[in-house]
Amino acid sequence: MAQDADERDQDQPLSSHALDIVALYDSSTVDAEMEADVIRGLLDTNGIPSVLRRAGPYPSLGFQVLVPRGKLREAQQLVEEAQAAGPEAAAEAEAASEEP
Repeated sequence: MAQDADERDQDQPLSSHALDIVALYDSSTVDAEMEADVIRGLLDTNGIPSVLRRAGPYPSLGFQVLVPRGKLREAQQLVEEAQAAGPEAAAEAEAASEEP
């Protein structure tokens, strides 16, 4: 009997189904690569594995950020919080990381 990802204890290993990769971000805009890189950095910082997929050979305008299904909700929440905080929060975090 499989448990829902929300009910699962965070320390439990992910099941095979939860490890299937799904798209968190999918865009073909001009700045899609830059947005995908920022999202991947946010996920990496928070310990969520991700994969960047290009739509085709270089130069490509289509990009996807893929995450394990079991981490999708957590990844979505991180992205939403970062978007809500805006660029000011990113600048503050960068400044704080540069302090000795």
